[in-house]
Amino acid sequence: MAKDYQIAILGASGYTGAELIRLISTHPHMEIRALTADRKAGQEMGNVFPHLRSLDLPTLTTIGEVDFGGIDLAFCALPHATTQEVISKLPRSLKVVDLSADFRLRDPAVYAKWYGHEHLALDLQAEAVYGLTEFYRDEIRAARLVAGTGCNSATGLYGTLPLLKAGVIDPENIIINLATGVSGAGRSPKEGTLHTEVSEGFHPYNVAKHRHLAEFDQELSKAAGRDVAVTFVPHLLPQNRGILATIYVRGDAGDVHAALWESYADEPFIDVLPIGEAPATRHVRGSNMVHIGVVADRRPGWCMVFSTLDNLMKGASGQAVQNANLLLDLPETMGLMAPPLFP
Repeated sequence: MAKDYQIAILGASGYTGAELIRLISTHPHMEIRALTADRKAGQEMGNVFPHLRSLDLPTLTTIGEVDFGGIDLAFCALPHATTQEVISKLPRSLKVVDLSADFRLRDPAVYAKWYGHEHLALDLQAEAVYGLTEFYRDEIRAARLVAGTGCNSATGLYGTLPLLKAGVIDPENIIINLATGVSGAGRSPKEGTLHTEVSEGFHPYNVAKHRHLAEFDQELSKAAGRDVAVTFVPHLLPQNRGILATIYVRGDAGDVHAALWESYADEPFIDVLPIGEAPATRHVRGSNMVHIGVVADRRPGWCMVFSTLDNLMKGASGQAVQNANLLLDLPETMGLMAPPLFP
């Protein structure tokens, strides 16, 4: 029996594409109608990702071969800088959730500065809604195009946005040290993500120039009502999944914890831990959950906020399905309530 909504996944041969397939395959109201991967067109998904072999899935095609006439929503899991032109050619009646960086930044000049080229679809950039679901829920429901967040950005923003909104921390003193799993770099082979380059090591990367800084500037400044520039240093973890942000802020730990607790009290995917407890990446792996902890520093007036999520789930594909549920007027949690994998 056909399900209520027909789905296309553009760029299905990457990690986020595979996660989308895994989630949608058990979704009670979504059915995968088309899968694309230009370089692997003609192949079966079970050959590209053997863990999906048991699923009855369409053969991979090029985007040009897809008949969008019967498609209700498309997930775009394409490389950065390619999605702009692709989405601009899709039918206007189609709802779109984009997982790339192409529509995250509202200011075209800021996009050009951080990504090194002019935006090629300014009309779409103007209408795109930033996909941090818990903070843009109403806008997402009314949108046609949702721009998924960066996975690092989401992790840091969940731990800081409520604090700036509540005015319980100093906007001039925010430091985000973040460690992320290797899958965040994608599936394409790169020397820096080879097992021998990553295993048994831990190192910072893109120091002071990571593109997610632009998202931090945009969202934190909006929350604070003034310009906010954080110090952000990402590190590469020798593990497949998971992000953990350690955020150093100037503010009373009790006030910080209370602000986070109040902000997320009714959020199904965000757990604020008891004060003094820090989270771990292994406790959210494979889930759409976020765990946040607050620990007082030994210096009065300072504390540490810890935020962790699975970069392929709440940082990408899980967030995308959550937003798609809103776009299609379905329960927001539908298909996403499976608990984390452990061990």
